[in-house]
Amino acid sequence: MAFPANGFRAAVVTFPGSNCDRDMAAALEAVSGQPAVRVWHGDADLPERLDLIALPGGFSYGDYLRSGAMAAMSPIMRAVAAAAARGVPVLGVCNGFQVLTEARLLPGALMRNADQRFICRTVTLKVENTSSLFTNGFAAGESLRIPVAHHDGNYFADAETLDRLEGEGRIAFRYAETCNGSARDIAGVLSDNGRILGMMPHPERAIEPAAVASLGGADGRRLFENILSALASA
Repeated sequence: MAFPANGFRAAVVTFPGSNCDRDMAAALEAVSGQPAVRVWHGDADLPERLDLIALPGGFSYGDYLRSGAMAAMSPIMRAVAAAAARGVPVLGVCNGFQVLTEARLLPGALMRNADQRFICRTVTLKVENTSSLFTNGFAAGESLRIPVAHHDGNYFADAETLDRLEGEGRIAFRYAETCNGSARDIAGVLSDNGRILGMMPHPERAIEPAAVASLGGADGRRLFENILSALASA
């Protein structure tokens, strides 16, 4: 892939309570061959020349107030918002998705699961969008097997917002079977320019061949490969 001489460069943000930041960094390095830059929530600035910013899963600030609400006010999120405005791709997974909605970088909100229980298992997703840099290598309607692990993954938005997301092709993934009560089975949402993706399932937990036996598949790797492929051909 024709990356710049200094290679693909991704940043992984860590908040107090993040517990998937190492998994995300390891996944990015495994797929790209380049170590991710680790960024602390209290930093005011991001490193220069980033190809991707990743907000990982976990329980930032202990999920006080609302999941992701306090993390959205962290100093680093001002830099993330500024980078996103310049077109730097941003991936938010699980708690990272919650942070993106609380920071108003994505519409909607993530509420308590409909059955009030923590869900931790592999689920089947249906690919809805195939035109973003995150989803360009998938086929429309394709099924993916990706793990989930969340208590507040119930995606909510008003009917007007949901209709707009549908009409603009901004629903990236849906659950094949509802696991948390999400409106219209939404599992992942894109920004209006397609360069920000928030998703509740954890692609970084399904990237190695060994995951086929232990976690149900390696489909998550393909999402990261999509990003690399899109950036290399840009």
